[in-house]
Amino acid sequence: MAQHERLVIIGSGPAGYTAALYASRANLSPLLFEGLQPGGQLTITSDVENYPGFPEGVLGPELMEKMKKQAERFGTRFLLGDVTRVDFSRRPFQIWQDDQLHTAAAVIIATGASAKWLGLESETRYRGKGVSACATCDGFFFRGVEVAVVGGGDTAVEEATFLTKYASKVHLVHRRGELRASKIMAEKAKKNPKIDFVWNSGVEEVLGDGKAVTGLTLKSTVDGSTRSLPVKGLFLGIGHEPNTRLFRGHLEMNEVGYLKVRSPAAATSVPGVFAAGDVADPSYRQAVSAAGSGCVAAIDAERWLGEHAE
Repeated sequence: MAQHERLVIIGSGPAGYTAALYASRANLSPLLFEGLQPGGQLTITSDVENYPGFPEGVLGPELMEKMKKQAERFGTRFLLGDVTRVDFSRRPFQIWQDDQLHTAAAVIIATGASAKWLGLESETRYRGKGVSACATCDGFFFRGVEVAVVGGGDTAVEEATFLTKYASKVHLVHRRGELRASKIMAEKAKKNPKIDFVWNSGVEEVLGDGKAVTGLTLKSTVDGSTRSLPVKGLFLGIGHEPNTRLFRGHLEMNEVGYLKVRSPAAATSVPGVFAAGDVADPSYRQAVSAAGSGCVAAIDAERWLGEHAE
């Protein structure tokens, strides 16, 4: 027997938890599927210093736990684990977690986006200890030291340019001999005296002392030779992948896979289905903007449910 809900939220993190807070305070009694990593990307982030209300900063996992408790206080219910299948072609909407079917009058999707990583064991070991995928989030911690950015597209060039505000030098490491970034961004980077281009090279290993990054081992894509590059930080600039595979064929997306919403509202291509956070945001990807869009999605869902009484 399917369990019916007025509102289901798929995904946790700042967007999902904020949507749950607003929805529960509106007496919608939302059911939130947290995924296998409750709290999302912020649970692997050490210090968060750019979220309002925490003048001394806050640990990512602590911030997520506070958000969850606040939503729980007003009646949000949580289910651990991923949603495995959806059907938005019929009403009520159908959502499966393995063999368990849930139906919902409205749905908010807040499954986020994941940074693309190199896949190195040493990269994982130093994540949060000098390895980052967000210059805007972590650049401040690298004042006056040398860092590296991996990638050659717009994301990498944008990250490298931003980091020159803090770092003494930014080494842009690219596997090719020329950038893939747009011409205007590439020219701007080449004119920046703080950016050093390391062509035809890939990161073979992240070096460290167990506590923090101390350098990189680079491997030439031309002759296979290796060398060391002393840096205090490594930033991944090879893009993000929205966690939307589950919704392919059900909702409209852009060419990369981000959900299309009718901005400034959170409505997707299916009436009654809304999106919040990084899953629909290829531009900003910040905790505070995700939280704001979670608020928008919850208010949109509440209004939609009021207009379409079950």
